Amino acid sequence: MSDEDGKQLLHFVFGGELKNTAEVEFKDLNKLDFVGMYPNFAEARKAWRAKAQATVDNAQMRYFVVHMHRLLEPDDDHQH
Repeated sequence: MSDEDGKQLLHFVFGGELKNTAEVEFKDLNKLDFVGMYPNFAEARKAWRAKAQATVDNAQMRYFVVHMHRLLEPDDDHQH
């Protein structure tokens, strides 16, 4: 739950190898790593950090946190 109001704010963590480090375009969409869905930004950030640190030797590997709650409720003004 979010720390602010107890409302669940979904976040999705995923990653993959980029074609080049200057753009967000993946080499192979079939090889994306869908890490998981998390109930708040803090939990998603932990998962993101673990995956990013585990792949630090591959400069083209990138992980992202998607704020799903913003896509589900785009008119709401959330802090995270």
